[in-house]
Amino acid sequence: MADEKDVKVESAPKKAAKKKAKKPNRVVKFVRDLISEVKKVVWPSRKQVLNNTGVVLAVCIISGAALFAVDSIFGLLLRLVTGS
Repeated sequence: MADEKDVKVESAPKKAAKKKAKKPNRVVKFVRDLISEVKKVVWPSRKQVLNNTGVVLAVCIISGAALFAVDSIFGLLLRLVTGS
């Protein structure tokens, strides 16, 4: 039985040492994976960015105008119904 206790006592510090050793490895692996993923990114050209920005602005302006028109119509109907 004395041998079993010695084994358990010895294995506990080894497990703790392994856990401490794994943490830096996880961080290093994460950073390596992060760098490899960033290298895979395909960045759009300046022309594509300007084109997409123009599309977004146009859609925002059209949506805003449509919402303004619907709001104005409902406001007019509400004033007609309430008589104010």
